[in-house]
Amino acid sequence: MARNSDQDPFFIGYLSPPKPLRSFLALIGLALMVLFAGISYLMASSQWDPGDGTFRWDWRRHTITGVMTVAPYPVIHVVESERYESGTTVMLSGNGKRGVQERAAPLAGKLVQATGVSIKRGDVDMMQVIGGEKGLSLTEGEAVPVPVEPLGRWRLTGEICDSKCYTGAMRPGKGLAHKACANLCLIGGEPPIFVTTAPVDGDIFLIMADAEGGEVTGPVLDHVATLVEIEGEVERVGSALVFKIDPATITLVP
Repeated sequence: MARNSDQDPFFIGYLSPPKPLRSFLALIGLALMVLFAGISYLMASSQWDPGDGTFRWDWRRHTITGVMTVAPYPVIHVVESERYESGTTVMLSGNGKRGVQERAAPLAGKLVQATGVSIKRGDVDMMQVIGGEKGLSLTEGEAVPVPVEPLGRWRLTGEICDSKCYTGAMRPGKGLAHKACANLCLIGGEPPIFVTTAPVDGDIFLIMADAEGGEVTGPVLDHVATLVEIEGEVERVGSALVFKIDPATITLVP
């Protein structure tokens, strides 16, 4: 006996859906939209927040005066500035993914002026200096020794990052999504920093160095952007912490 199509609607892909099925299909479609929107929200909300770090274009190009130290990486300990408090330690960067080691080396221990654009994220300060002598130059005045305070030996958990991108030059500046970019920056001479999971003497970031206080870029490249534990000596140099690590102690955190 033939079936009555009016009593038993049947969907065929190349035809318009039967009227009795249209409400059901609309409800299913709406439910799927809500479901996928919820999944998308949960995935986005679980991602690491890159924070408020950024170039301080509102500060415009400006000049700071301070004492230059070059080990492990070039920084200026501010003596005079319209933007920073005296005593603030400001890391230095060149344009792009380049450090300023060669330009800074002849100025080690001297009173200098640096001109450029600031990058800031919380208590992490960096200046991208302009090229030429106007970017870094000697200035008149006495270079007062920078205070150094040993804080003992620590075993810390955290992530190795490149300072320029973490501070806000690129986003994200942390995590596996940024590993390749971070390594390029570090190879180019940007200072590596260790971002801890818990504060050390009030700070969560430390400039990294080898056990003798020199550059440590090469030995840490394989461990950038992953959660690790590292052991080493911590000291406060100016307003920044320096983490003098033993690369052999680096272990992945499960």
